[in-house]
Amino acid sequence: MKIELENKIINFNVQYGNRKKLSIHIDAVGLITVKAPKHTSENFILDAVELHGKWILEKLRTIAEAKAMGIPRKREYQDKGKFLHLGQEYFLHELIETNGLYEEELKRNLKKFYFASCKKIVGERISKYQNQLKVKPKSIEIVESVTKWGSCSSDKKLTFNYRLAMAPIEVIDYVIIHELCHLTHMNHDRSFWRRLGSIMPDYKEKEHFLARYGPSMTF
Repeated sequence: MKIELENKIINFNVQYGNRKKLSIHIDAVGLITVKAPKHTSENFILDAVELHGKWILEKLRTIAEAKAMGIPRKREYQDKGKFLHLGQEYFLHELIETNGLYEEELKRNLKKFYFASCKKIVGERISKYQNQLKVKPKSIEIVESVTKWGSCSSDKKLTFNYRLAMAPIEVIDYVIIHELCHLTHMNHDRSFWRRLGSIMPDYKEKEHFLARYGPSMTF
């Protein structure tokens, strides 16, 4: 969802669950998540975000200033270190075993975790969309890449960046749909975007998310 605060468009994710109160969270890279009780109306959520608009903007400004000054975010490879998974931050020990392991071992195991998580999620989600699009890739592979979130080769082989496991599920869905559409439209022509938009009308929001937060989806 998105809202305009002081002439700025603010994008945020909404997570519904078994909870009594609505809460707003902003992580270290500026990702905003609203956690709301099931069946909370969109208008109620927008009103709540607007009510906390001043705090949200101040928090985002602080994060932006830190980035502009080139202050790196120090990763803490210990139990209380925080890392992204499916759009949310978790303590390291919530993702992998940490007892008695040194930093290099933790990094290696965390990378394995992201690879496995990405493979599982892509495997679960891709069947849904390939049925909708009536396409089937020749193969699916999880890879490490610094330039692409996904790719489709001329022989219908799909690859997905393991770092997608750090993104919200709807952003992962976008990359999956994007690459599946390439099975019938190899170029980014009008037909490609029309087909993609027929499955995910708000795909531009997902593109914006990757452009803004993608560089921070590291460990």
